[in-house]
Amino acid sequence: ALMPGDRIALAAGARAPVDGTAEGPATLDRSALTGEAAPLPLSVGGAVCAGEVILGAPLTLAVTRRAEDSTLRRLAALVEVAETGRHRYSGLADRAARLYAPVVHGLAALAFALWWGLTGDLHHAISVATATLIITCPCALALAIPAVTAAMTGRLFRGGVLLKSPTALERLAEIDTVVFDKTGTLTEGVARLPGLAPEAAAVARALAEASDHPVSRALVAALAECAPAQLTDLRELPGEGVEARWNGRPVRLGRGAKGPVLELPGEVIPLPLTEHLRPGALEVIADLEATGFDVVMLTGDTPARAEVLARRLGIAKVHAGVRAGDKADCLAGMTREGRRVLMVGDGLNDTGALARAHASLAPASALDAARVASDGVMLGVDLRAVAQTLALARRARRRIRQNLAVAALYNAVAIPVAVLGHATPLMAAAVMSSSSILVVMNAVRR
Repeated sequence: ALMPGDRIALAAGARAPVDGTAEGPATLDRSALTGEAAPLPLSVGGAVCAGEVILGAPLTLAVTRRAEDSTLRRLAALVEVAETGRHRYSGLADRAARLYAPVVHGLAALAFALWWGLTGDLHHAISVATATLIITCPCALALAIPAVTAAMTGRLFRGGVLLKSPTALERLAEIDTVVFDKTGTLTEGVARLPGLAPEAAAVARALAEASDHPVSRALVAALAECAPAQLTDLRELPGEGVEARWNGRPVRLGRGAKGPVLELPGEVIPLPLTEHLRPGALEVIADLEATGFDVVMLTGDTPARAEVLARRLGIAKVHAGVRAGDKADCLAGMTREGRRVLMVGDGLNDTGALARAHASLAPASALDAARVASDGVMLGVDLRAVAQTLALARRARRRIRQNLAVAALYNAVAIPVAVLGHATPLMAAAVMSSSSILVVMNAVRR
């Protein structure tokens, strides 16, 4: 097992097995922890985390933590701790039931004792106590919340959102702040190359396929619909790019002043990879802010790239360059400020924040770990489902309060009638059934 102080050699393309410090300059793919595919240059002494990929040239790594203490392991432990806290969340129905049952049974026993003591008629005392138990049967109260939850959860599923937690709807109704991850959540995670000529696109695709660099992978994804050109003499130059010959003439894919460039005979073509917004991203931000929610972007991407996207979407609050563990800490800070936060994210680096949030959603395209850590999964691609989910959750809360009011009013009127001996057990059963039907009808109405 690797121990702090050990030194290991990592080849280009290798994934770091432990946390450590670089003994030479390097370029890293940190997408496993930050969710961002853009490579990051690293100087001597810079921190390397387990799971990050070494790009360009080989690197010697000085181990600083054992594998079981690595950043990835600590991230997994963070999710487990946050999930344990969430499972302790007590639903409103459970809290009400714990109080209601002993009160009802005590009231029936009191009615029995009073009527038997006052009249000496055991049969009448039993009848009054039975009517009291029947009329106070907590059917209306027991159905007040589950009926609404079932109806609204089904409606959400038909609208493309699957809730996994039984208390998710209740917590979603309490949200006042919505935090979005950037790459893969607000954007599709696949860049676009608008306006590239077909021949240039074919050459770029063929060159990009010869490299495992994150930018090359992004180019391959952006040019997925384009067939690669036939190239010869392909070779990758670490830190420089990919060279080849096309129709006997040299071509090259490499780094320019403002991003990747394609060098063809007689011309240099910039390849401006632009992030493509997920459908509904603009609309959901506008809808949420118009409804009174605070909207925040929380991303591991650079501040410059995050600010560009935030301006496109109209998001005023941005936290950029945030590492995986720090995302959960950021949400914990919001919670300490009294906010009820909904986290929407898709990556491994979002799992701690998804588990720590008051409620959380993940797109269907998210990693398995993110879907497991979240309260619900958006089955479609349209982000407007977030605003629709919150609106439906608030409507569900109003229905629940209406049902609880109906149940309270019913008990306030029916209990004195039963205790005073004015209701037979049969009458009590009919009234109790009517209150339950009323509650269910209110729950399922549009």
